[in-house]
Amino acid sequence: MRLDKRKVQLLMAELEIGQQSLAIRAGISRQTLSVVMNGRNCRPELLGKIAKALEVKPEEIIE
Repeated sequence: MRLDKRKVQLLMAELEIGQQSLAIRAGISRQTLSVVMNGRNCRPELLGKIAKALEVKPEEIIE
């Protein structure tokens, strides 16, 4: 699965957080977040962590 970068960025703007803060909230490294934000496939458990940190359902942030 691939993250929809634009949707994630809009949610980050809504929460007023940057990549580092999102990574901390999701319990992942900023580097891992950066890789999946730039188009690399994302495992379901990673998708779940990011979605939870953004307070949305996983299907709301995938392409």
